[in-house]
Amino acid sequence: MTKKLILKELCRYNIGTYADIIYRNALLYPDKEVFVYGEKRETFSMFNERVNRLIHALKSMNLKKGERIGILSWNCIECTEITGAAMKGGFVVVPFNPRFQANELDYIIHDADVKVLFTGKELIPTISTMKDKISGIEIISLEEKNQEMLFYEELLNDFPDSEPDVEVYEDDPFIIFYTSGTTGVPRGAIYTHYKKLEEARTKAILGGLRHDNIHVMILPLFHIGGWSHFWTFFMVGATNIIMPNRSFDPEATLKTIEKERATDIHIVPTQLAMFLSLPDIEKYNLSSLKQMWYAASPMPLELLKKGISRFGPVFGQGYGQTESGPDISILPLEAHSVIYKSKEEQKILSSCGQPCLWVHARIVDENGADVEPYQVGEIIVQSKSIMVGYWNKPDYTKETIVDGWLHTGDMGYYDEKGYMYIVDRKKDMIISGGENVYPREVEEILYQHPAVMEAAVIGVPDEKWVERVHALIILKKDAHATADEIINFCKERIAKYKAPRSVEFVDALPKNPQGKILKRELRARYGKTK
Repeated sequence: MTKKLILKELCRYNIGTYADIIYRNALLYPDKEVFVYGEKRETFSMFNERVNRLIHALKSMNLKKGERIGILSWNCIECTEITGAAMKGGFVVVPFNPRFQANELDYIIHDADVKVLFTGKELIPTISTMKDKISGIEIISLEEKNQEMLFYEELLNDFPDSEPDVEVYEDDPFIIFYTSGTTGVPRGAIYTHYKKLEEARTKAILGGLRHDNIHVMILPLFHIGGWSHFWTFFMVGATNIIMPNRSFDPEATLKTIEKERATDIHIVPTQLAMFLSLPDIEKYNLSSLKQMWYAASPMPLELLKKGISRFGPVFGQGYGQTESGPDISILPLEAHSVIYKSKEEQKILSSCGQPCLWVHARIVDENGADVEPYQVGEIIVQSKSIMVGYWNKPDYTKETIVDGWLHTGDMGYYDEKGYMYIVDRKKDMIISGGENVYPREVEEILYQHPAVMEAAVIGVPDEKWVERVHALIILKKDAHATADEIINFCKERIAKYKAPRSVEFVDALPKNPQGKILKRELRARYGKTK
């Protein structure tokens, strides 16, 4: 039986916070399904009650408002409840990438000063190897009981589902997303309730989202792009179907769209390629699907054409980054209709669209002056949804946000109609399968190999991953190494998705007079000029 909520209770939660949204949805849509995960189906009222239990549990551990709770897990319902506890309980949630190795996690966990860490069942072995380093942190296991840790379900059972006595304000921080920097040092982008709800409102308007939408979630909740899309559906009272994202299963995803009559999905181009590679894709009834948004990396034109041919005119594109909220620009569904027009008109499909509502995006030269159309410069952004700054890194914040403008590090240009095109990444970032990889971080690992004298890492075109991490290596005199040896060496020291997928041994690398490796020349060899 649904627990009855009363309207006057809503007044205790401040407008402009997710705490207000959680209670509102439980009040208005108590019996409606908010999250579906395998056999688990949770209503808005159940979600509110379980969030309340978790808040009481965390307060019993003397966790104070503003202190950090970490999530190291693949997508699951528990991840949403932990995030909800941060939203409503005044804590700050920090989602960690479960692909990270122990040494990477060690740095981030301590940098964030996490007090409680929620750990998915597959990540328990990794955390167990770190016990001595994180001995002061309370570890709570998700989905599966472990004798060495508190078990999430048992913890919730010990506490009431009454509304917690917590004041949460729109300027309170509640989430930190970590992103690698060009130096290889991870940095945490801080967001308040107001900033995330501002971005969600923009997304809801541009996407025309309503409470009767049904969204299939295949992107990770530990990345800002998937997270923001997911919680926008929650904001409007819609349903999210959570797919296990330990590895992407295109067939299971299409079956879910058909079964649940889903209306929306958010993908990276690699996943579209995997959908279209299914030999029996035509057997699925996907007529309920209204929107398929893609982001994280450029969409090859031929792949997009095939996608429209199969799924229909449902494609839209978003561009952004961890620090920007994320949405900077949008190429809406109607813009994709040019796929049937002339090559000249089709050019906008290689753009990242036009700036979103309430987002100012300028393209400037090295002196900060605006450039003319078709002239390349750095993209800088101003909006109410950009990050507050980097956690514990004021110097990096000052370098990135200058006079209220976020410097993205992406190089691009505008055409005369205001469509923005990205032509280079100032930071040399590689996007492989939707994951960001910074070459310098990989190169630092390569230089640890005893046989490596020089190394350069670039992104090269790949049919499956759009870009793959490719290493060019000069070996030391009389040294020997194989490509597999180099790849495995990297996989043992950094997240596997960052490790090179291919290795090329060369006699020399192109350099400028100052001795800097010319990566643009290397990329040009593979047809990549960015």
